[in-house]
Amino acid sequence: MSQPPALHDKALQDLSFIRRTMEGAASFTDVPGWGLVVAGVIAFATAFLADRQPTPERWLAMWLAAAAAAASLSGALMWRKMRRRVVDAGDERRALLNVPARKFLLSLLPALLVGAVLTLALADVSVPGIDPRIAERVLPGMWLLLYGLGITTAGAFSIRAVPIMGLGFIILGAVALFIPALDGDLMMALGFGGLQVGFGLLIARRHGG
Repeated sequence: MSQPPALHDKALQDLSFIRRTMEGAASFTDVPGWGLVVAGVIAFATAFLADRQPTPERWLAMWLAAAAAAASLSGALMWRKMRRRVVDAGDERRALLNVPARKFLLSLLPALLVGAVLTLALADVSVPGIDPRIAERVLPGMWLLLYGLGITTAGAFSIRAVPIMGLGFIILGAVALFIPALDGDLMMALGFGGLQVGFGLLIARRHGG
């Protein structure tokens, strides 16, 4: 016949359960405000340069390089902010990827993955050349829409500014797709540049960098 757990064991179990419940209900606050600002500045510079590229292939290569640079720098700044949270809490055993962080990232990544797959499909590397309409209109609108979708969904587990920024991306993406007269690089500059710099400064000021 099994023995009932000792009183202190039961107390530890209850504390562990309460801690997990509180952690699961918390918001992800490690969105890097300065990382968004850096990504936005990269987007501004890229929009200026990409608009002057002679071919859609060079235009696409420039934006893909910019996306890789922005993701790397923002990821590094997010890691630093997450690491600082753990150190400030005085508990080195606390996981960097806690429950709110995992919910945030798992909500964001599928939209980014879909964007990468659709970009490869539309660019169609098996056929020489890229239709200029794809580069000028479809890709900017699709990237803005999918990034906005990921940010809005992930923002449900983060601070209020994040889903609002995501909605801004979705609106700009829809406008870029359905108003062909608008320049795709201009819309990219407004979204990946303007929105990220603006909300990045807001987050950095109110949420510790």
